[in-house]
Amino acid sequence: MHEHIRHRCVRLGELLIETGETVRVLAKMTGYSKSTVHKDLTERLFLVNEELANEVKEILAYHKSIRHLRGGEATRKKWQSRQTQ
Repeated sequence: MHEHIRHRCVRLGELLIETGETVRVLAKMTGYSKSTVHKDLTERLFLVNEELANEVKEILAYHKSIRHLRGGEATRKKWQSRQTQ
């Protein structure tokens, strides 16, 4: 693995822990694709820094456990905005 990829993985992991944002938001913040951010956090980070990867894993598991709530809220807002128009 190239050194710049190692640094990117650690930087993304630290940013996730610091902000607690979703993978999509991190991708927009950093300019990387959602796929790259997800792969860095779920696969590559374990090879670089296992302790950091375990912390990231907990946050990603939390996001996964509440994704159905976020999706439902987005749908509710979408339909509310259509009714007011």
